[in-house]
Amino acid sequence: MSEMETPDPALLERQNRTLQKKLARAERKLETLEILQEQNANLMRALMADLDEERSESERLLLNILPPAIAQRLKTEPGVIADRFDSVSVMFSDIVGFTPLSETLSAQQMVKWLNEVYSVFDTLVRDHDVEKIRTIGDGYMVAAGVPFPRDDHAAALTRLALDMKAHFATLPPVSGRRVDFRIGINSGPVVGGVIGTHKFQYDIWGDTVNTAARMESHGVPGRIHISNATYELINHKFVCERRGSIEVKGKGKMQTWFVEQPSDSG
Repeated sequence: MSEMETPDPALLERQNRTLQKKLARAERKLETLEILQEQNANLMRALMADLDEERSESERLLLNILPPAIAQRLKTEPGVIADRFDSVSVMFSDIVGFTPLSETLSAQQMVKWLNEVYSVFDTLVRDHDVEKIRTIGDGYMVAAGVPFPRDDHAAALTRLALDMKAHFATLPPVSGRRVDFRIGINSGPVVGGVIGTHKFQYDIWGDTVNTAARMESHGVPGRIHISNATYELINHKFVCERRGSIEVKGKGKMQTWFVEQPSDSG
């Protein structure tokens, strides 16, 4: 066996320093990598939180314009939604003399006043568990029995109408004018659903809807005007005054009624 050469101490020292420097650089890179990983994790958590917030906001906005069940169906069944309902009630409410009233107020004042009135109506709609369909100018449309059928749809909508009437009675004059309303209700079959892809909303269609609109437009200020179809569903629960046979645009002669108040048995 040959003798082993004695290592050069200076060379070993240099190699050791070089190795220490490489280890130090590797540790710094590892620390940097760990910092970047933590920063990426924090960024990912922030992005996920923002995404959850955006998703929640989108969900809230969707539920603000669509019934929850319909919103859920749109997520899983993209396309047209159209369901037939054999028996529902539809109500239209309109402010009497809205055009001359609006001429006495600025646009901002008019919108503020309408918002105050319809915000109360929105609360009443929620309390009576019926479905607001839409507002058009000073018109307010509600239905009961959609998107889920219910046997008491006519009574539920009549109770809502009486509460709306009571609220109108508390409103102070606007620009010196007493504000009044007309409410019309009709009952029958409709088709309800969502069509289109832009600015869609839940809506209902059919002759029942058209007749409900006629009950409002042919009504009397300050009163709840109902068709005979609705009367047949609620007369055992509400006191109604017979208006008699009237000529209704597009419908001919119709027997109609005014709702006065709940009956003792209602």
